[in-house]
Amino acid sequence: MNRILTGTVVSDKMDKTVVVQVVRSKTHPIYKKRYSVTTKFKAHDEKNTTKVGDTVEITETRPMSRDKHFTVSKVLSKAGAIK
Repeated sequence: MNRILTGTVVSDKMDKTVVVQVVRSKTHPIYKKRYSVTTKFKAHDEKNTTKVGDTVEITETRPMSRDKHFTVSKVLSKAGAIK
């Protein structure tokens, strides 16, 4: 079972690597208030096709470097595209 996460590309300055920001909601155990938690993952992008602002789906894979253990599986929407 590999994790599949959806997030937004926040940096594409590296070669074949993008930084994806994933936002998820959690509930506080005592106050029952919902709040958002953001996590940044480095993901492998073989063809350098994604740009900042794109919404992508990333899949967990074997470690490719010290920080990179996800790959971009598909681009859900491009930045600036009209829905």
